[in-house]
Parts: sequence; structure tokens; C-alpha cells
Amino acid sequence: MIESLLYQPSWRIIDQSSLGYQFDALQSFAIDDTLCAFVGKGESPATSRAWVHHQTIVLGIQDTKLPYLEEGIELLESMGYRVIVRNSGGLAVVLDEGVLNISLIFPETEKGIDINRGYDTMLELIQKMFEAYEVDIVAQEVVGSYCPGSYDLSIDGKKFAGISQRRLRKGVAVQIYLGVTGSGSERAELIRRFYEIGLQGAQTKFVYPDVKPDTMASLSELVDSNLTVQKVMVLLLQTLKNKSEHIFASQLTEEEMPVFEQNYMRVLDRNQKAL
Repeated sequence: MIESLLYQPSWRIIDQSSLGYQFDALQSFAIDDTLCAFVGKGESPATSRAWVHHQTIVLGIQDTKLPYLEEGIELLESMGYRVIVRNSGGLAVVLDEGVLNISLIFPETEKGIDINRGYDTMLELIQKMFEAYEVDIVAQEVVGSYCPGSYDLSIDGKKFAGISQRRLRKGVAVQIYLGVTGSGSERAELIRRFYEIGLQGAQTKFVYPDVKPDTMASLSELVDSNLTVQKVMVLLLQTLKNKSEHIFASQLTEEEMPVFEQNYMRVLDRNQKAL
């Protein structure tokens, strides 16, 4: 049996879940790229990073090909959201103060980490975190959700999370967004309207999701109305502590900061070109 990737000699924890409005989602992409490089070359142990971004819509590359993209973006901006494009796969997702994002960053092994193993590790983490609630967390595509994929996480058929992966410089970043508080269906309705305006009935080669808001919910709606992002952070730390001999809190080091700044400039440039 292959040992779980959650078992690491040491887990480095970077908690950016309370940085507020000043923390830009494009910075997050650059931070994970930086961590991939340092974890990949063995200069950092396996790292878990948690972060929250306020009022942000993250589009996928395919979303930028919508025939009426500008009108769709105008709708989102009129409702107070900033719109950016991510550097990994997937489609549009909503980030706000009720959505906790977690990255697990591993060094690539000699035989390589199979892509499904990366996804399964994140699934295992979330299942362990919510073990005490005795809920059945399922990984399979939830048709009608936004950014659908085979590793959508759901409870009773309602999606509360989606997982993506990014591989760079011998580092593997497995990323998840968790809808912790707020209304999952209201977030989904926002993306439904974005596609409605972005498509306006036009035929496209790529099939965009037909979003059904009632297919999505948050963990506070599905599991426990008292859940908060802070309480889920505690569950994350407890779970990783149980899977390691040593965990420690950290931010980017002096060696990592110049690489982050280079990556951030690249991410900014790519985002401007994509939009």
C-alpha cells in the first residue's frame, strides 16, 4: 500500500487567511509558484498554505474566450467583484470572505506523483478534517455546479469544494477552495448570470457549464451552522499535526521573496494579456 502524502516528516504552515482586502489573489498564484520551486529543490519542507480573498472572481483560460466576455466582466464588477484569470486549469469560481483556500505543496518523488494521487491526498485531508461530523464527503463531478470536475467534493449531492493542481519545477501544488460560510447557491447564481451574459445564446466550440444554483452549498449549510473559516483552520492544523512529527508556522523567507517578486510580475503581465 502506498503511504499517504499527508504523512510528512515536517509540515510548514503559511496562514494567510486573515490578511483581508489588501491581499490580492494574483499574489497567491505567485506565492504557490515560488513555494513549488523551493519545495521542489528541497530547500523547503512540504508546505500547507491557507488563504482567503475578498470579492474576487477567478476565471479560467477558457472563460476568456466567451463571445461577450467584456459584458460578463462588467456585470461582475458592477456587483463589487474584482476579476482575474488563474494560471491553472478550470473555469470561473467565486472567492469571498467565506471561502477558505488551501494549498498542499509537495516535492515531486523519483517515480513522480500521479495526478490522481495528488487529488486523493486533498480528498483525504478534507475527509479527516470533518471526520467528527460523520458526513459522507464524495469526490465526483457535480453536474450543474460551476467549475465542474471529477474531484468536486459534495455532501448529499451538493458541491462545497473544487480541487485543482499545478506542477512546476519539481514541485506539486494541490489546491482546493472550500465554501465554508455564506450561500453556495448565491455564489452559483452569480456565475450563472456571468455565463448567461457572456454567451448570450451564442454557439461556441467549448461547452460552458449550465449552472444550476441549487447544486451548490457551503459547509455551514451542509454540516454545522456554527462553522467559520477560523474553526476550519483549526481543523486543518490539528489534522496536519496528527500526520507529522513536526509542524511550524512560517511566512516567505528572505531567499524566497525575490523569487516571489519575479513570479508576481510575471503573473500580473499574464493576467493583463489574458483580459
